[in-house]
Amino acid sequence: MIDKLAFIKLQDKKILAARSKGRDIYYIPGGKREPGETDSEALVREIKEELTLKLDPASVRFYGEFRAQAHGQPEGIMVNMRCYTASGNGEMVPAAEIEEVVWLSWSDREKVSDVARLVLDDLKMKGLLE
Repeated sequence: MIDKLAFIKLQDKKILAARSKGRDIYYIPGGKREPGETDSEALVREIKEELTLKLDPASVRFYGEFRAQAHGQPEGIMVNMRCYTASGNGEMVPAAEIEEVVWLSWSDREKVSDVARLVLDDLKMKGLLE
């Protein structure tokens, strides 16, 4: 099981997504915890590393947890993704391994990983995504 944290940022009923260098799909920005980190600490660190955006730790709110087959992994390797919303400041710039950031609508769901599709479906069902 791959344990991941993800940052859900919506704008104009679209969701922020990122693509790593050399990858063919988009995913919801975030990453894995380092030993001893809380979800909030890891999310703040990962988003600063990947997008240069500084999240306000006090604003981090749990959105939901989603599980699916991990992209690019052998059948049966699952990813469990705990999703959070948060407010932040600073200019959002792709950094570290991130090559591109985009805003996606529900109609773009074929461009994202299986677990991200579950998130997009949930957002669409709640009327938060176009």
